[in-house]
Amino acid sequence: MPALDPVDIAVHLMEADSTSGREEPAIARAEALLQGRGWRCQRIPVGPGRDNLLATSGDLPKVTLSTHLDTVPPFIPPRREGGRLYGRGACDAKGIAASMICAADRLRAGGVSVALLFVVGEETSHDGARAANAHQTSSTILIDGEPTESTLAVGTKGAIRATVRVAGRAAHSAYPDLGRSATHELVQLLAGLDAIALPHDSVLGATTINIGFVSGGVADNVLAPAAEARLMARLVAPAAEFRAILDAWAAGRAELEYGVTVPPVKLTTVPGFATSVVAFATDIPALTNWGKPYLFGPGSIHQAHTDGEFVEEAELVKAVDAYELLAHEALARL
Repeated sequence: MPALDPVDIAVHLMEADSTSGREEPAIARAEALLQGRGWRCQRIPVGPGRDNLLATSGDLPKVTLSTHLDTVPPFIPPRREGGRLYGRGACDAKGIAASMICAADRLRAGGVSVALLFVVGEETSHDGARAANAHQTSSTILIDGEPTESTLAVGTKGAIRATVRVAGRAAHSAYPDLGRSATHELVQLLAGLDAIALPHDSVLGATTINIGFVSGGVADNVLAPAAEARLMARLVAPAAEFRAILDAWAAGRAELEYGVTVPPVKLTTVPGFATSVVAFATDIPALTNWGKPYLFGPGSIHQAHTDGEFVEEAELVKAVDAYELLAHEALARL
């Protein structure tokens, strides 16, 4: 059977629009490719029309290479230029999936019992990872793929989403004493975020908060009856500790509704790999049943989610060797 080219596979996967929520085209392409090479493939249902893909080399796989095939919008078709692969998913994370497929093929040929797990929903709610975690597995090593600039991550920050809602009282804007502007109060409240003392970790660094969305009001000449903001924080401490701080910040001034939460994680490394700390969250906390976790991937998170997303083609090729080596080293340390 001819050897695989990770760049060709990445292009093949990237040609399918698999924005979160409509991942089926990329899952189907990966399934057809792997079935054609003799892998045992099965779907793990996640929701209507949405499945994870699990491919195994045989019975009782011990090491699993996993990443996500969903992407953020908008869809950007692939193009190759100057030794780089551009397009949505180039580094986050279809290029990673391609390198994993090539490495898994080598591991299988070398007698390693290996699995490939491609999940959906990582960019939104991690529902694919949660569905995979409920699936019976024999895996004892999990190698998760995210763009870490080909370093082995020693830790990842967690994440939590929160909606801040402020209630006002509508009135004519010429007579502000007759009402209360929710937008004015929300802006003042958000301005105080920078003054909050947030948790810091010696390995993971500082907790950060992003104000991703603000809305409110009905017209220019009306005091806003309601306003809200959506926040996303990168956690370095338990979520409960962060929530207590934010609850105190909002007390008596706004209502808080918390959303998807991913805890921070500290990870294992192996000799011979450069290491890093990453500020983004991953599926690892939701895949606890798949074995001891490692995090490695070609490409830079600084390029992910941008209009110019790219990965160096040479880095995809080198990542095949790295995944194969990492699998052997991790298994040797069980």
